[in-house]
Amino acid sequence: RRSIVRARNTDMIRFLLLQNRQGKTRLAKWYGPYDDAEKLHITQEVHRNVTQRDPKFANFVEYRSYKLIYRRYAGLFFTLCVDMHDNELSCLEAIHLFVEVLDQYFGNVCELDLVFNFNKVFIILDEFILGGEIQETSKPVILNRLAECDRLE
Repeated sequence: RRSIVRARNTDMIRFLLLQNRQGKTRLAKWYGPYDDAEKLHITQEVHRNVTQRDPKFANFVEYRSYKLIYRRYAGLFFTLCVDMHDNELSCLEAIHLFVEVLDQYFGNVCELDLVFNFNKVFIILDEFILGGEIQETSKPVILNRLAECDRLE
C-alpha cells in the first residue's frame, strides 16, 4: 500500500471580530492562543486601525505579521485577521457570505440580534469556519444545517 502524505495548509484565519463604530466588540472568535490581556490589546488596535481608515482606501491593512481584512455593514465592522499571503478577495467574499447567512437566518439582521442571540451567532460561525479554516461555502447547506439544529432544540 502506498500512503499519501499531504502537507498541512498553513493558511488560516487567526481571529474574527465584529465591532461597532464605538469600539464595542459584539463577537470575537479566536483561532490561536491569545491571553486575555493580549485579546483586549488586539481588539483595541484593530478597532483603531479599521475605523480610522478613509473609506476610499482598500479594505486590507497590514497588522503585525498578518493582514486585517474588514468590511463595514451598517454600523458594524466585520474583521478577519489572516496570514499575509492569503487571498484578500476570498476573505472579503467569506465575510459577505457570513453576513448573508446571518441576514437570512435572522431576517434582516441588526446589531441587537447579534447581542441577544450570540449563542446562535457562534453556531452559525462554527458551521462556516472551524479551527480557523473555512469549512463550508454554500449558503443553502449552512442554512439547512442550522434548520436541523433548530429542530433538535
